[in-house]
Amino acid sequence: MTAQHLSRINDVLYHIHRDISRELPVRELADVAAYSEHHFHRVFKEVVGESIHQYIRRTRMEYAANQLMFDPVSSVLDIANKCGFNSVSSFSRAFKATFRVSPGEWRKHDLQTAEKPYLTDPEVAAGYHRVAKRSLPVPKIVDAPERFVAYIRHTGYNRTIKNAWRVLSAWAKSEGRDGQAQFGLHHSNPAWVALENCRYVACIEIDKPIKVRGVVNQLVIPGGLHAVFHLTGVYGELLPQISKILEQWLPESGFKLGSTPAYVQYQNNHFLNDNERFELDFYLPIGFY
Repeated sequence: MTAQHLSRINDVLYHIHRDISRELPVRELADVAAYSEHHFHRVFKEVVGESIHQYIRRTRMEYAANQLMFDPVSSVLDIANKCGFNSVSSFSRAFKATFRVSPGEWRKHDLQTAEKPYLTDPEVAAGYHRVAKRSLPVPKIVDAPERFVAYIRHTGYNRTIKNAWRVLSAWAKSEGRDGQAQFGLHHSNPAWVALENCRYVACIEIDKPIKVRGVVNQLVIPGGLHAVFHLTGVYGELLPQISKILEQWLPESGFKLGSTPAYVQYQNNHFLNDNERFELDFYLPIGFY
């Protein structure tokens, strides 16, 4: 895998995740990567590990799962249309193939008692029990600005995220860009995506473009309306706190979940601190019904 391949496919992933509800024709994505369609299919699978169609379908099913659970106003057809499906039947087949239940059955899940993949991790399970009785902080509703950042993508919500942060921090120091604001994009909901498959992006704010892109690339974190929660704790406690926000605060808030990624802004980054303590603001994208 060359640095050029990685950089160009990262541009495609950024384009996809800016708004997963948009139409995403492969020809357009190949143009983003500056490859022919045939070459694009091969390079994307080489870099990402699955075909472009599989990646978009899986990502949209994860988005649909969030929408079905946290948007009780929209019909299954509305959510299907947002995910690029023209009929409920085709959407239902795709959803059931991913989550083993129909969209209607999914909506009947009791999130408080449903099994959560992240509870298979002993440290996260222990964190879940520690924060269970903690009250959620009152969020601020803000119109967040866009953030121009350098980043490294990572697969897995676990301690291996440290590796991405170490590489990104070393790059920032070599470029004289250390000391800038740190962000982490959370593309996946670990309440129903296995931790090893969750997608995370380590980011450092920058004020000018990167001259040479490769392992480290650049993107813009979308702005817009967000609910911002100030969270503190130790390793293992962040994912349960985010789950509580989604499961308890969001359904009662009067807002719907936005289609851009949720992210955190670190004041203390537990992946870089020896004591593994974090202090951060969690930005949840929201909208009006």
